[in-house]
Amino acid sequence: MSRLQHKGSEEARSQLPALISDAEQGRSTIISRRGRAVAALVPVGRLAGSRPRSLLPLAGSGRGLWAAGGPASIAAQRDEWSR
Repeated sequence: MSRLQHKGSEEARSQLPALISDAEQGRSTIISRRGRAVAALVPVGRLAGSRPRSLLPLAGSGRGLWAAGGPASIAAQRDEWSR
């Protein structure tokens, strides 16, 4: 794995074709503005592991967390605000 490159925004703009070629070859670049990192140009293959996971496997996992009579209890609490 090669070193991470750091470029200022103006420098990155002028060197964009070269930075894209670097990304194709597996090299990442951090782009900064006024000394603060604001973006990363990374190879697409590295994004596959960082995709958000689906919440579907968690469906129903909160059962038992509410008091007995859960929906009725929630409705009663909600109705308190409309009094």
